[in-house]
Order: sequence, then C-alpha cells, then structure tokens
Amino acid sequence: MMSKIGLTATALLLVGIVGALFLRPEVTSPDQPSGRVGDRGAVGDPAERTGALVDQIVFTQESDVGKVTGLIESGTHHLFGQGVSSTTVFQRLRDSERATYALAYGSSMELTVNPAGPHFANGELNPFHVSEIREALNRLINRRYVAEELYGGLAVPRYLPLNTVFPDYARLAEVARALELRYQHDPERAERVIRVEMERLGASFENGQWMYQGQPVRVSVLIRTEDARKRVGDYVANLMEDLGFRVERLYRTAEEASRIWIAGDPHSGRWHLYTGGWISTVINRDLADNFSYYYTPRGRPEPLWQVYTPDPEFDEIADRLQRRDYTDWDERQALMTRALELAMADSVRIWVVDQLNVFPHSREVELAVDLAGGISGSRLWPYTIRFRDRVGGSVVFAVPSLLTEPWNPVAGSNWIFDTMIIRALADIELVPDPFTGLYWPQRIDRAEVTVQEGVPVIRSHDWLTLDTLPEIEVPEDTWIDWDTTSGRFVTVGERHPEGITARTRTRVYYEAGFLDRDWHDGSPMSLADMVLPWILTFERAEEDSPLHDPSHVPTFEVFQRHFRGWRIVSRDPLVVEIYSDQIYPDAETIVSARTPSISPWHALAMGMRAEISGDLAFSSNKADRMAVTWMNLVAGPSLPILDRHREAALADDYLPFPATLGDFTEPGEATRRFLALAEWRDQRGHYWVGDGPFYLHSVHPLERAIVLRRFEDFPDPSDKWLRFTQPAIPELELDGPMVVTSGESADFTLRVSFLGEPYPEDEIESVQYLLFDGTGSLARKGTLSPAGDGAWPLRLEPEELATLGSGANSLELAVISRLVALPSFASQVFATVPARETPQPGGQP
Repeated sequence: MMSKIGLTATALLLVGIVGALFLRPEVTSPDQPSGRVGDRGAVGDPAERTGALVDQIVFTQESDVGKVTGLIESGTHHLFGQGVSSTTVFQRLRDSERATYALAYGSSMELTVNPAGPHFANGELNPFHVSEIREALNRLINRRYVAEELYGGLAVPRYLPLNTVFPDYARLAEVARALELRYQHDPERAERVIRVEMERLGASFENGQWMYQGQPVRVSVLIRTEDARKRVGDYVANLMEDLGFRVERLYRTAEEASRIWIAGDPHSGRWHLYTGGWISTVINRDLADNFSYYYTPRGRPEPLWQVYTPDPEFDEIADRLQRRDYTDWDERQALMTRALELAMADSVRIWVVDQLNVFPHSREVELAVDLAGGISGSRLWPYTIRFRDRVGGSVVFAVPSLLTEPWNPVAGSNWIFDTMIIRALADIELVPDPFTGLYWPQRIDRAEVTVQEGVPVIRSHDWLTLDTLPEIEVPEDTWIDWDTTSGRFVTVGERHPEGITARTRTRVYYEAGFLDRDWHDGSPMSLADMVLPWILTFERAEEDSPLHDPSHVPTFEVFQRHFRGWRIVSRDPLVVEIYSDQIYPDAETIVSARTPSISPWHALAMGMRAEISGDLAFSSNKADRMAVTWMNLVAGPSLPILDRHREAALADDYLPFPATLGDFTEPGEATRRFLALAEWRDQRGHYWVGDGPFYLHSVHPLERAIVLRRFEDFPDPSDKWLRFTQPAIPELELDGPMVVTSGESADFTLRVSFLGEPYPEDEIESVQYLLFDGTGSLARKGTLSPAGDGAWPLRLEPEELATLGSGANSLELAVISRLVALPSFASQVFATVPARETPQPGGQP
C-alpha cells in the first residue's frame, strides 16, 4: 500500500526517520526443503538453479498482528504479508534478534462514503448523498490527530487523491499545499455546512439529535478491526455522534466488510462510511487515472462505483486524464490541478493518512520489497524469495486474510492478499522496478515506441527505443473492433476505409521461444492464449452477447476511446503492434500498458460456458444481477459446476469463436487441453492454471491455508532479479538560521547523502524549494544548484525576505532522485524580525 503529506514539518521529520530506518538489511531470498519449518535446505548457488529459490510456500491466515513477531521469533513463520502500523510491534521488531522488517510507503487510509440516495431503499435519509456534506467531512476530521495519535506517528496526513510520496505529489506541491490549507481542520465550519444541508434535506435538529420524518437519522460506520482503522472508525463514529446522528458501529474483518461495502447494493442502506484502505503495489509515476478510478463508474465494476455521479466537468476531466488526452505537460498539470479541486468538492472518498508500513520477516529470509507495495505489493517477491544461507526449503507466510473473494482471471478478487499469491502463479511480460516504478522486460526482448511529434514522453532505459513521427497511420489490416455475430475481428480498413491515425505505436518483440512453454497443467501454449483475452474485452461490452456484463462497459468505453487497433506482425519470432491515443510520461510505462499478456484459453473457455449457461458469472455485479454464484476457480460451490462444463467442453471438442481462434490453435488442441485440465483438477482439486515460478499445489478453505510449490520447468535462472536489494533513498540535512533580522540575507544549506556519502549529483533530477509566510501562503519557489560534496546552497536576499513580514515562516525542500521514485523532503521553520532601532545621541537609552 505507498511518506510525506502537505510538506508539513511532521511529514518531513517522518521522512528523515524513515530514511535512517531503511539502512537495515532488506528482503530477497532462498529457503528450505519441504518439511517442518526450520529444516535445513541444501546449500547451493542460485545461479545454478532455475525458477524459484524455495521449494514450497505455505500461506496461513493470521489476523492478530500482535502475534506476528512471536511467530517469527519462534520459527513457526517466516514472513507477514501485511504492513503493520502498530508502534508496539515496530519497537519489538527493532529490538528482536530473529525478526526484522522491511519498509514501504504505498498504503493509505480513507473514509469511503456511500453516496446512494437521497433515500435508501427502506426510505431512510442518506445525508451523504449531498456532496456538500461529504466535502465538509474533510474539515471535520483532524488528520494530524489520526496520524500522530491513532497511528502512533507511523502515518502522515493526506487530503488528496495523490499518494504523498509519489512523483506527482512533488510536481504539484504548490497546488497540494494550497488545497491542504483550504481544507485544514475546522470543525465549526464543517458543522455549519452540515446543519444547513441537513435542514435543506428536510431534517430537523431536536434535543441534540437529527430527526427526519419523526425518526432519528442513522449513520452506520463500517469499521475494519484488524489494524489502526478500528481506532479511526471509533474516532469518526464519535464525531458523528457529536454532530447529533444516531450512530451504528459495524465492526467487521476484511472478508465480512467486503460483503457489505463492495459486493452489496449501496441502496440497501447497510452502511454510510467505511474505513477503507488501499495499497499501491508499484511506484506509480503517473497518477492521472486516480480520478476516474476512485470517483467515477469507470473505476471498478462493483455496485458502489456504479452509483457515483460526478459533476460533468469533473467526469470529463477525469476521463481525459485517464486517456491522457492532453497535448503537452503544462496542459496535463492544469487538468490535474482542476481535477484535484473537483475531487475535494466531490469527496466520495475522504483521504485521511498515508502510512509508513512495517513488513515483519525473519532475518533468515530475503526478497525484493517494493518501496510502494512492500512485500504484499512486490511483483518480484516470487522471483526473489529465499533463505540467506541456502537454496530450497519451505517458507511459511502469514497474511491477515485468505480467499477473501472468489478467484477468477476475468473479474475475480482484487484483494491484495489474494492478488499477492496470484502473482506468484503467473509470469508477466514486464516487471516494475521496485525502487523507481519503471519497467524491465521479463518475457519480451525489446520494444519500439513511436509517438506523434510534440507528445510529452521520455525514455529512461535502453531496452526500448523512442522515436517521433509527424503522423502515425494505422495499417488497414490492424484489428480495431470485434463482430459478435460473425465471431471475428474487424479491421481498420473495414471500419475506417478513409484511414485513421494514432498518437502512439508500440511494437513489442517477445523473447525467442515465448510460446514454446507449457502451462502448469502441461498444456502447450498457443497464440489463442493471447487472442481470447482480447476477444473477451470486446465481447463482454456487447449487449447482444451472452457474456455481456454492464459493469464492464464503463471501463471498456474508456478503452475504446483511445484504442486504435493491434495486429500480429510476425508469429515466429512473435512481434505484436499496438496503436493507441493514450500516452504516459514514461515510454517504459507505455510498453507495459500496451503489451498483450496471455491466459490459458481452455480455463477461460470453461468459465465462459458456465456464464453463458447462466450458472456462474465472472463479476460480482453480474452474479448479483443473475442471482448466481460469483465464479471461483479454486474453491466453493463453483467447482462442481465448472466440472460439468469442463466435461461438456471435452465432449464437444469445444473451441470458442472458432472462426478466429481456429487460426491460432493446432488440430486436436482443445481435446488435449481439456484432458490436461481434468487431470489437473483431479490432482490439485482446483482449476487455477498459470505459468509462474510457483504453481497452486493445494487450497484448504476451511483451514484457511494455501500451498504453493516450485514450478520446476520455469525457464529463468534463479538469480535473474536478485540485484534489487537496497534502495538509495536520499538522506537530507538542512542547516540555516532560526532568526533572520530585517535587512539581512539568510543562507541555508541542504546536504544530500546516502549511507554517509554525498549523493551523486548526476543521479539527482531536481532540488526544489517552497517558501511559505506565517499565513501559510506561498511567497517564493525555485530550484537549487549543487555546490559539490553533497551540498545544495540557498541564499534568500533581504528584498525576498521583506515580503514575508514579521513572524514565523517555513522553508520546505523536495529532492527527486533518478535512483528511487520517492521524493525526499526537508523543512525548517525560521522567524523574521524587525531590526532593532539604534538610539539617537542625547535620547533616552
């Protein structure tokens, strides 16, 4: 989930502490052979092995974070998959001889607001249908109290839909600071707004309580119980009671809460406020689509998102930012600025804090930890988990929730502790750098990115090229749409005989032998594994299709507005070309977003048959509409239904959309695949088939346990990604005067270092400063230049200081490194005072 908000002194102090803490050893690792935890594995060289560096991983459910350190110290467990924000646990980990920790900055906590209404289905009034009341919550909540008291200092205040430690926050620091001041804690103002809007709704305040149609106005606060959100939920519930609402506190675990806020109908009125938590699993270098994701129906297919009704201007800007519909960087920043303002006015989410998360693990174990997502969010953890002193062995991994929602490859669980495990079961074409968020090739050899002249895109790595053209024409044979009736792709030449152009062209060269591999069930891969997922993207949006899913349509409409087609340029070697009007600031991100991935077509086809027959549904939204089970490929009542459809598929020699997929499969492939899938089901007890470094060995829903084992045919050398160990986060020290007299200049020096050595100047992208006066208004901003030996000086001249007036001022600096994407901050408060008058001769002393 991903450390500094508002550039406040507290945030800056926390960052300094965090920088020092990060000097501890990191996680990346070999482990031990199957058997009881602690058995010694064979000592070996990772370079002499392929695939995973451990033989087995056992996931168990443990929701009590207070037990975690003891479990690791006793040797029964090796890692905990959740970031911990308990100061008690943190102190114990710092003092432990057997347990240690990794740090991550990508977690956030917010209040999810139910805006359905103005009346629920039962006739009750929902005050939070009114955007002004939602907006007022921003001023009602004391974020500093939450961060410092309820999170014990392991969090910083957050106001905006921008992670405070990601590049976009630093780029928009001036705008962010202004909004944070506008929405600072002001409970009296919040109460006035709420009173006006409640009376406008027809409610009355009687004897200290809000009444509506003769009944008290109820507010149900859905409170997560596993972490500090329990304390936050109680704090918010107290605030609601103080305002005169009748409060209902619903204490729930992740799985219990999920059935209410994300799978349930918001119109049912079961909840009003939920203590939500989010984790950014990678360092997101471009947060432009946060507005669509968190505030519009395009964000997710679940019922809650489908009741969002953003202001038309906000909706348009969010859509443009999601599609990256801007011509230059200045236009992008202007759109981001306006979107931030409108997001605060909308406030279906009240951002509260960004957390510093501590991920406990044994000192025996190492793995690559993402600076944003920690252990649970790391895309590289399956490739790097190992014991420090040996290869092989068994790791026991505790997580607070297992099998929280159904697993399926189309619209299954998005819970972090489910997706963390799923990542180990599937390989990926490109992997994000855990320190910068830039992508590296995993299953592609290289890529060529071409953008229209003037489009603001940069390249950082040399595995890809970046070129520009005045105009990018899309070839006639490119697939741009899908015809459900005929079951075939529609070409650009057919749909646009006059021709079309695109803002970007991405040509992806897959590695040699990309499709000469087997799925975990032994089925050889084919191009149909790439083509069928593309077909489903279109088919699920088509009203005439039995696979139509209304909750998929908003996402598809965004995709369709920027998609300009794709085609297979060559089959051997495999080369694919994708055309789009959507851009990202980094060319590496464009390649990652455009590169087609693969999924075993036979497992998808089995699920498709179940949905077409009306027995199961891929998404929770469609399952609710059809009154059927949300499809689960690993456990529960879905399995016998899928058994039946697998048997029918085998009997029919079933190949979906044969007019298209017939060209990408071998004769008899369907029969062989469904036979392999049947054997896999008999052996493993589930239908989850992947191609990752681990396979899903067994699932134990009642015991809340999952077992992964090493996939021996994984092709890569085991040490491929072991270089990601310790991030070079800049450490800052700011020196300068505490008092400056009017008429004098002031000299400040920022020292930037890492591990006691000056930070390389050529690895620092920029050092920016903001100077605020005593009212919190921005008085001056600029950039610093290096003076050598890690020093970056700043002189404020007398005339610059004169604009501040007398009183306390704040100087705040942000350092952006090329080696890590997290900005580092430092600040200093200083006073400006008038010059003392000099006594005149003969005057009184």
